[in-house]
Amino acid sequence: MEKELLVYINGKYYPKSQAKISVYDHGLLYGDGIFEGIRAYNGIVFKLKEHIDRLYRSAKVIMLDIPLTKEEMINAVLQTLRKNNLRNAYIRLVITRGIGDLGLDPRKCTQPTIIIITDVIKLHATEAKEKGIRALIVWVKRDPVDATSHEVKSLNYLNSILGKIEANIAGFDEAICLDRNGYVCEGVAENIFIVQNGTIITPPTSTGALKGITRDFVIRLARGLGYEVIEKNVTPSDLFTAEEVFFTGTAAEIVPVVEVNRRVINDGKPGSITRRLMEEFVKRIGDPKEGVSIY
Repeated sequence: MEKELLVYINGKYYPKSQAKISVYDHGLLYGDGIFEGIRAYNGIVFKLKEHIDRLYRSAKVIMLDIPLTKEEMINAVLQTLRKNNLRNAYIRLVITRGIGDLGLDPRKCTQPTIIIITDVIKLHATEAKEKGIRALIVWVKRDPVDATSHEVKSLNYLNSILGKIEANIAGFDEAICLDRNGYVCEGVAENIFIVQNGTIITPPTSTGALKGITRDFVIRLARGLGYEVIEKNVTPSDLFTAEEVFFTGTAAEIVPVVEVNRRVINDGKPGSITRRLMEEFVKRIGDPKEGVSIY
């Protein structure tokens, strides 16, 4: 019988089937909390320190005091992976405001809830990276940066969920959201890039797009390979007429997009730049210089 995975909750470990939080936790009642999705590859937790830094930045924005230091949080993540004997994993690190009452006042929550889940994740079919996926620009707009900015990875993902539902109903693999000015922002859980005349372009974070850690790594990777990478506003028309389109994200990694709103991108196959970036990405993610060793 396969051993059940353990989940970290506030310093203790529970079998997956017994890992529970209170129904009065404000993460459940109000989506009041933050999270990070992190990957481990062959014993290296990719960009762990960068993810932890962003977690603490998100916490500061929503005025959530995390009771662990960054170093203690890193050690908790590594220890959870060790206990589950996982060298390749998806890590979901969640911090909620904690247990309160049925009112939304955060002052009623005296202790945050810290959860670390280590498991596997699969967003798209196996052939997605080889053949590419189909995306739909949906009616759901990204929240503007003067609202609940997506620079904070909060537990409230209703905006993204509604976009995903719309894509599902229409029979597409993924959704693309615009900002309130009509410019392309990002996917519902991924950053987006296009290629025009050999130049790689990605929307600026002023659209409400998350400053993704995988996004930043891919930009650095592309520039290291000699490609020009710029941030500028992208229109739906730019998407339709791009030479290449691809998503990036912790869970998604790099995924080619070969169709947007039933417009075939170029020849309908993953482009040469996208494929090269995918190849280089796979080579680099297990490099100890790019993360923290589990052991």
